[in-house]
Amino acid sequence: MKLYVPLDSAAKALGADEVAAALVAEAEKQGIAVEITRTGSRGMIWLEPLVEIEENGTRMGFGTATPEDAAAILAGTSDKALGPVEELDWMKRQDRLTFARVGVIDPLDLADYEAHGGLAGLRRALGMTGQEIVDEVKASGLRGRGGAGFPTGIKWQTVHDADAPQKYIVCNADEGDSGTFADRMIMEGDPFTLIEGMAIAGLAVGATRGYVYLRSEYPDAIAIMSRAVEIARSRGLLGADVMGSGRAFDMEIRKGAGAYVCGEETSLLNSLEGKRGVVRAKPPLPALEGFLGRPTVVNNVISLATVPVIFEKGAQAYADLGMGRSRGTVTLQIAGNVARGGLFETAFGLSLGEVVNDLGGGTMTGRPVKAAQVGGPLGAYLPVSKFDAPLGYEELDAEGGLLGHAGIVIFDDATDMLEMARFAMEFCAVESCGKCTPCRIGAVRGVETIDRIAQGDGDALPLLTDLCEVMKEGSLCALGGFTPLPVMSAVTHFPDDFAHGKEAAE
Repeated sequence: MKLYVPLDSAAKALGADEVAAALVAEAEKQGIAVEITRTGSRGMIWLEPLVEIEENGTRMGFGTATPEDAAAILAGTSDKALGPVEELDWMKRQDRLTFARVGVIDPLDLADYEAHGGLAGLRRALGMTGQEIVDEVKASGLRGRGGAGFPTGIKWQTVHDADAPQKYIVCNADEGDSGTFADRMIMEGDPFTLIEGMAIAGLAVGATRGYVYLRSEYPDAIAIMSRAVEIARSRGLLGADVMGSGRAFDMEIRKGAGAYVCGEETSLLNSLEGKRGVVRAKPPLPALEGFLGRPTVVNNVISLATVPVIFEKGAQAYADLGMGRSRGTVTLQIAGNVARGGLFETAFGLSLGEVVNDLGGGTMTGRPVKAAQVGGPLGAYLPVSKFDAPLGYEELDAEGGLLGHAGIVIFDDATDMLEMARFAMEFCAVESCGKCTPCRIGAVRGVETIDRIAQGDGDALPLLTDLCEVMKEGSLCALGGFTPLPVMSAVTHFPDDFAHGKEAAE
């Protein structure tokens, strides 16, 4: 009997290890021969731990499983039975490309990876010139999935054209935004796709070294990625002779120390070099003077993990998905006060309302939805009146929002948006690297000003607006520059929450 139990951090936090142990113990008790494969998560976090049993090539799901369910699951009589996993509505409605193997394969089984389409993209890229690889990425329309949405192919072209004795590929795996977990899920569930994507990037621009900057708060991802790199190197996918091509690319995992600002690429590069993680002034761009002063591609995990899909299926097949200038798929991470939280990969274009109400099922509390914050702690709080907005970079920007890393955190009508605005300012104050005054001092003054408003000082509201403008225009990076977005969106869309302090004082 073949069983599959996730080793994903979220599933483990919900008891997946205990469920796996119970299944083994029960099988031994009943004299049943079982083979348990630990996989990544399918992304249906509300169903974790999700146990799957293979029957005639079809994987049948059982969730939310507990150790007490082991006997009934093995007997096929459990009331937790969900039917064929691939036929569940959540799975059927997705365009799973980047996450096609996550939850399906053993993440450290290279043969399993290859049997499910892995390495096809790298093999194709090895037969192409660097410029041809760059052109393919340009044609796909792939943009940075880490937040800014910058066209990946243009960044690669800049590094390709740079003249230098050494170039680098750096993967930004410092996934610090609240409500985001796609990077972690791909690294824990399909690490070889990230390795393959980085190798293709190296071939494209002429880089022979790569680094994954991985946040220390992800110990499971660190362990799995480190082991995957060792396996890839031992099998000839990394090193001086990639897959017998005579072309070199090798990489290693570097652990960050927990600074949110190191998600900004120049701060990340300083940290990677062993320096204090503070933002660099630009220019020069990292594409020209990045790691150790050399031309460097800095891309997000999902951006690089998507590259093998583009080379396996072709740039046009990828570009055919999406809307406007947002091509391909977006990995939506649905979290917060929501009935069905998890990861959902789909073509750009779903409306925010569809995601919150249809996929997410509304709030977990059953109260009406009040707002959704899209794009992490620097994203706007969008009211229900904005829920018709389609999830695309330019489309959401036109509504005053920020797609960012596509994390969506949901709040019900009991939420005080003044408190959420204060949280945004306090987050900036705590996480500021201190390099520039508008961020370092402005965020502290912002907390104080919001506290004045809460105490009934209505005259402080124009001051908050002016302060946000200074932070937006004067900060060196997005931390200080985008913090005004959640603050002012709360002020603009939920004015009543900023009036109650004054009313209480009166």
